[in-house]
Amino acid sequence: MAKTNSTPGIIGSNYLLPHVDRGNIAQWPSSTELFYKNKRDYEEQLAAYGERLSNRQEMLFAGSQQALLLVFQAMDAAGKDSTIKATLTGINPQGCDVTSFRAPSERDLSHDFLWKAQRHLPSRGMMAVFNRSYYEDVLVVRVHPEFLEGAGMGHRMNDLSALWRERYASIVDFEGHLTRNNTRVVKFFLNVSPEEQRKRLIARLDDPTKHWKFDPSDVAERGHWDDYMQAYQDCLGATHTENSPWYVIPADDKENMRLIVAQILQETLDSMSLNYPKPALDFEVQSQVWRKALGDKPKDKEKGKNGKNGKNTD
Repeated sequence: MAKTNSTPGIIGSNYLLPHVDRGNIAQWPSSTELFYKNKRDYEEQLAAYGERLSNRQEMLFAGSQQALLLVFQAMDAAGKDSTIKATLTGINPQGCDVTSFRAPSERDLSHDFLWKAQRHLPSRGMMAVFNRSYYEDVLVVRVHPEFLEGAGMGHRMNDLSALWRERYASIVDFEGHLTRNNTRVVKFFLNVSPEEQRKRLIARLDDPTKHWKFDPSDVAERGHWDDYMQAYQDCLGATHTENSPWYVIPADDKENMRLIVAQILQETLDSMSLNYPKPALDFEVQSQVWRKALGDKPKDKEKGKNGKNGKNTD
């Protein structure tokens, strides 16, 4: 499939985890150069991405040979919801499922930590988006190991380092299994600074239409910022692989972040060698038979294949 134009300056591989210092999360960028001139330019670029992503997703759906899993992780107020909404606006909802991983239910806790994710994996031809994910069990649970008690894992409280290593290994094995079975896994860490997060939480207090998004626990969790950063640093470093990569996306500017994510999605779909499936029958010959049955006149090849007068008829 031929590649089309992208936003100048955005190169997806520049945001891969190996391009930042794995051993020092404080050096991971939360801001970068702007890739848009003004609001109108941003909206035009995003709309262009939407059209291109829609085209690629249609081929993914039509081919039904591969699947795509997108994982979004971030601190509160980093922009996960809005980024998913903005970058996937042009996607046909018949070919995409979005799952938000909220506090685990009693049923979730009665199974292993990957069980819920397995229930929401994409079938071939589909895209699936995880807004938070199974990674919460090596991030939130690492910062709050007391949650292990409710999951029937309290007996591991005295051996936490080994537990995290085991879970990292389980995740790598899980994602490797998906890759070997034609599901591409791409993971985004939206890296917001503590100061920008503070501003966004205050903005939610100031705007009555955003009050529903404000959660007092978000303020309390800010007190564990350093613990979360250590958890992210260790987790991403242990679970980044060539086939299931982590991208670290600067998130202090939401518009910029969305353009970068959209570019990486486009590059990912381009790399999957997507094409529309070929008809099993001799379409040129059979189409004349079907046209006759539909009361239409035979068409010459040069008049196009998209229907009457060359117009798309879907």
